[in-house]
Amino acid sequence: QVQVVESGGGLVQPGGSLRLSCAASGSIGRIYAMGWYRQAPGKQREMVASMPNDASTNYADSVKGRFTISRDNAKNTVYLQMNSLKPEDTAVYYCKLNSLWNLYWGRGIQVTVSS
Repeated sequence: QVQVVESGGGLVQPGGSLRLSCAASGSIGRIYAMGWYRQAPGKQREMVASMPNDASTNYADSVKGRFTISRDNAKNTVYLQMNSLKPEDTAVYYCKLNSLWNLYWGRGIQVTVSS
């Protein structure tokens, strides 16, 4: 059984910060790629940040310079540090983990940026 659980979301004022965590447990095997996606009402799910391997990172243009993705392979955990948050960052955030054989999604966690 594989479990993927996000944490760290919530309500924050514009300009504030949040740190999201996503931890996987169970017989997931080696995780090659980790990433964060988000989906706002009425919009398609989009990639926010990803690490296809231990060294490479990719960011959406809208979050470059504000968000930082990192990973702890020993804990099967991926993090997303979000700084200088804007109202347009409001969305449900999902983590995605890729092994050789499977793709795993977290259940999603709400991030709301509002004054």
